[in-house]
Amino acid sequence: MTGAGAPGAAGILHCLGQEPALKVTVADASENSVGRYLANDFVKIPRGDDPAFVPVLLDLCRDRDIQILMPLVTKELIPLALHKESFAAAGTKILVSDAPSLEIANNKSRLYQFLEWRGIEVPAYRVVENTEQFRQALHELGYPGKPVCFKPSVSNGSRGVRILREDISESALLFQQKPGHLWMRAAEALRILEEAPFPELLVSEYLPGDEYSVDCLCYQGEARLIVPRLRRKMVNGITVEGVFEEKEEIINYSRRIIAELKLHGNIGIQVKQAAVGNYLLLEINPRVQGTISAALGAGVNLPLLAVRQEAGFPVEENDLRVKWGTRFSRYWQEVFY
Repeated sequence: MTGAGAPGAAGILHCLGQEPALKVTVADASENSVGRYLANDFVKIPRGDDPAFVPVLLDLCRDRDIQILMPLVTKELIPLALHKESFAAAGTKILVSDAPSLEIANNKSRLYQFLEWRGIEVPAYRVVENTEQFRQALHELGYPGKPVCFKPSVSNGSRGVRILREDISESALLFQQKPGHLWMRAAEALRILEEAPFPELLVSEYLPGDEYSVDCLCYQGEARLIVPRLRRKMVNGITVEGVFEEKEEIINYSRRIIAELKLHGNIGIQVKQAAVGNYLLLEINPRVQGTISAALGAGVNLPLLAVRQEAGFPVEENDLRVKWGTRFSRYWQEVFY
């Protein structure tokens, strides 16, 4: 498992630890990643965008007889997908979708276009590359009468995301919100965008309703299990309180997306409720999501099921039964070394 220092690494290792027969080697670019102290074995590796990343990891898989590779880091996905055959020759299967699917899923603008062209509803949106197009997009999406949000086409971890509306109180934001809130006015956004060149942006309607993270188990485009969880409370974009809900609308919507993109392994889908009541896509995380471990409390061990599926072991119906209505809270825990 790569990404041993990711926020969700400890929980995912806990899920994998439910199978005593598994020996888990964790890897990370940082020497002191928390996963180092929670697994059987640790190795330091280059970052996913380093040219040495794939050769080093391939040698590691050969030397340690790694049978399954589970990447947690978004930047690692496409390099690994492009070298699936090399890893397979070394006896290692990679829990990752094919590169063409990842190239769409990791680009929010391409993802919206891809799904729209296939008749799957997405939020109203525009793709912009300069401030003139940005102004035009705001106008076409109904701003300032309607709130609008924007984010880079390629980003992760909520980087570059902002919600625009004119009726915000800067005093309330200063004294009632923690640093890092997402709200701003259009003039402030334009001032920042005019300072320097900026990446391609997806500008879309703001979805005001409940937000759900959907953890999925897929096999080459077939959805084996889809588990929506309401995000009741978040800290820095990470769910810390939620509840598992059997929302058929979200489940069916997610199944269509998985099939069109031919996604594989553990996949995360983010949806939010629009003003008219339906649920629409925010983005896809085509990898294991950090909070996937919470589903263990609802009776399903999604990371372990993905490993079993990849290893060719049967996944029984009993393994796919969710205890709907289960609530969860998350908290920090220390590791000493």
